[in-house]
Amino acid sequence: MNKQLVAFEQIGISFNGRTLLDGIDMSISEGEIVTLIGPNGSGKSTLIRILLGLQAATSGEVVRHKTLRIGYMPQKLHIDPTLPLTVKHFLALVRGVDKHQILPTLETLGIAHLIHSQVHVLSGGETQRVLLARALLNKPNLLVLDEPVQGVDVNGQVELYNLIEGIRDELGCGVLMVSHDLHLVMAKTDTVVCINQHVCCSGSPQHVTGHPAYQALFGVPGADESIAIYAHQHDHVHGEHGSILSGDDDTHANCNH
Repeated sequence: MNKQLVAFEQIGISFNGRTLLDGIDMSISEGEIVTLIGPNGSGKSTLIRILLGLQAATSGEVVRHKTLRIGYMPQKLHIDPTLPLTVKHFLALVRGVDKHQILPTLETLGIAHLIHSQVHVLSGGETQRVLLARALLNKPNLLVLDEPVQGVDVNGQVELYNLIEGIRDELGCGVLMVSHDLHLVMAKTDTVVCINQHVCCSGSPQHVTGHPAYQALFGVPGADESIAIYAHQHDHVHGEHGSILSGDDDTHANCNH
């Protein structure tokens, strides 16, 4: 069994009488990709800030493994375009970084040719890869990626998700992704946790997308979208012409109203 890196236990937070999070339970282990989804204002960013130690929970506890090292990739990069800052100098600003690791890390992500480029002229996809490189420099065992494909076209999104999956496979690290991309991301996720102040449902992508709480928030997958995940369920048998003859409810997903 892979080592559990972090666990949220009944995390709650209130501010000025308003409940932002209530009784959140979830965990991330080594080698696991967990995607956190939810509508705007659901508490995703608040939960990430609690994990990073930037905000204190009102109730509950975050249990961190003693070896936990987090690499964080923020949603956006805001740099004054008048500031002369190359990719190399930007990455060298990471606290405690071994500067000799900058080029190999960029090579791993396929952007070594950008090392002397000005940060403010990078494309959306290039910027996201530089931010991912920054998150990797201190050899984390947990990557926390906040909207990692923001500002990237569909082909670039597929490449980035493949890259993240490859990094997970190579390093054996855990990955926590926050995403609004509810289709492409699903194919690269082991566990989905859907929150809206509380955990609405959690489990494999196939189970979560079929759950009423998810569908109430995001609609039925594939109903009005051109991209949707598909995985054949083996919990039933088919007749001669393909009709379903029988089936059993799957108990692996953990879904709460």
